[in-house]
Amino acid sequence: MNISMTGRHVELTEGIKTHITTSIETLKKFQMEIISVNVIVSAQQKKGKEHSTVEFVINLPHKNSIIIKQNDDDLYAAMDMATERAQKAMRRMHDRDTEHSKVGLNELKNTEVDLKAEVEASEDEIVPVELTLYKPREVEDVLNELKESDKRFEVFFDHADKMRVLYKRNDGKFGLF
Repeated sequence: MNISMTGRHVELTEGIKTHITTSIETLKKFQMEIISVNVIVSAQQKKGKEHSTVEFVINLPHKNSIIIKQNDDDLYAAMDMATERAQKAMRRMHDRDTEHSKVGLNELKNTEVDLKAEVEASEDEIVPVELTLYKPREVEDVLNELKESDKRFEVFFDHADKMRVLYKRNDGKFGLF
């Protein structure tokens, strides 16, 4: 990994250089094969106050570069915030790479998979049930049948030709729609 440091209107002292180097070393834990890191430290005068800017450009193989620019009144605080943002971006990229496995067509062709069995296993099983809801029934008759059976609900037509649902509630009582 190549590290280049540039100071614009700022003299890069040994303390600043070591702080930048240790900050960049924390990015190695993501094992992303960093090609190079360019660090640009600059200072400006705005409204009579010293203002520091730190910019990280992290070059990764086969991926887009990560560019992070952080402003603050304190140079070391700007470096720390830029490092945290770089770690967050690297963590996102690392998680995206490790969680999403990329399988090519050649690997898929080599695996023996019974597609019909896979489709049948992934589908929900629907069991047809014969409904006897065409004859009008009394609510009391349906209630007695529901108490004697292990069903959770019963759908039926009442004598006013309304479709009704009688169901067992969790508290042991019965509900009627």
